[in-house]
Amino acid sequence: MRRVLNIFICVIISILVVFGCAFEGKAKSQNLQKDIASKIIRFHVIANSDLGNDQQLKLKVRDKVLQYIQPKLKGSKNIYESRKILLANNDEINKIANDVVKKNGYNYEVKTMLSHENFPVKTYGNITLPQGRYEAYRIIIGSGKGHNWWCVMFPPLCFVDITKGEVSYEETEKDMRKVLTDEEYKSIDNKINSTDKSIKIKFKLLEIIRSRGI
Repeated sequence: MRRVLNIFICVIISILVVFGCAFEGKAKSQNLQKDIASKIIRFHVIANSDLGNDQQLKLKVRDKVLQYIQPKLKGSKNIYESRKILLANNDEINKIANDVVKKNGYNYEVKTMLSHENFPVKTYGNITLPQGRYEAYRIIIGSGKGHNWWCVMFPPLCFVDITKGEVSYEETEKDMRKVLTDEEYKSIDNKINSTDKSIKIKFKLLEIIRSRGI
């Protein structure tokens, strides 16, 4: 009877620990998100629609814009300098995007802007940025109702492989660690983050079971 009671108590405590970890983790992740958001600029190209032609047009706009802005952002040392470069080149970027649209036979209006927006969870290579408010350079084609292409403009992760949308783990880690703390980087790295959370919860549960002598 005592053993059954101990098992029951252990299960209850385990449930409370899991919920406690989840609550604590949520509060911590919200603070980390704000810290991370203050150090990066995201880049979004949003298609007119999800039709195949509109999605292809989105990628053509992306390629031309990155080809133009890459040399200018390559040497940027911080978010302030990157922001200044983007604002100074916004008119030219808008012109490039509009030219691509017109040359492909469309008359969509193109909007380009640097703004703060709410974004859902997004993954790019080994990086997953949590849901929250971020500064982003946005190119909206037409009605902007299609799926978007995105990456991180500062640090310049967009330029690793823009044609395949693939990134090198080593390059990403090096660039992100230049602007983020160890804790911030670990919180967005898929390989580190998923393993670390599971180990912590399992270790805590094991600790409880041992302490109960079960």
